[in-house]
Amino acid sequence: MNWKTAYRSFYYENAPEPEDLILNPVETVMLSIDVQNTYTQLSKDPLEMARWEPFRRRMREIVIPTTRALQDAFRAKGIDVIHARIACLLEDGRDRSLSQKKPGWNNLLLPKDSEESQLISELAPKPGEIVVTKTTDSALTGTNLRLILANMGVRNVVMTGIFTDQCVSSTVRSLADESFNVIVVEDCCAAGTDALHQRELEIINMIYCHVVSSQALRQIMAL
Repeated sequence: MNWKTAYRSFYYENAPEPEDLILNPVETVMLSIDVQNTYTQLSKDPLEMARWEPFRRRMREIVIPTTRALQDAFRAKGIDVIHARIACLLEDGRDRSLSQKKPGWNNLLLPKDSEESQLISELAPKPGEIVVTKTTDSALTGTNLRLILANMGVRNVVMTGIFTDQCVSSTVRSLADESFNVIVVEDCCAAGTDALHQRELEIINMIYCHVVSSQALRQIMAL
């Protein structure tokens, strides 16, 4: 699939192809969003287990191994890998943003030191890698990541993680609003369903980011 013509929404279906991506390694980082233990744990409810099985299968078979391989490729090139996770700093979660307190699935109480809030072992940060803890959907507005990226001279952010239509999308939009060049790696992301994943990629592509596959990114960056 050609990344220049894929994931077109109504607004961009007739737009010209974007220019080739030029990602200077010195100005580029990889950012992994919220791949935490709580999202890979099995539910005790058989109906919920069945409902979430497509997501878990995508994570197990595609997202986790592809993200790990891409992280290792970035590390081998000396390009920084940054991690973000969602967790509350207070045990009762009073410090969470409103979107994290509303009733429903998104209302997860994840104290920062709990096992559920930790990044999964397969994608655990290497010694010395930056990890930011956010109490909002966006990793940019909920942490000091903005300052970190500015201090590092970063212009390009390669995005991976979950959920495509929630924290990944919120972070993409925040970064784009501050003129970062954002690249979302399609096969390193997942939403609750493939339909939600696909739709959100179409919504954010070409205006807030460029959506590419890991294979295309490797070719672009010679990884």
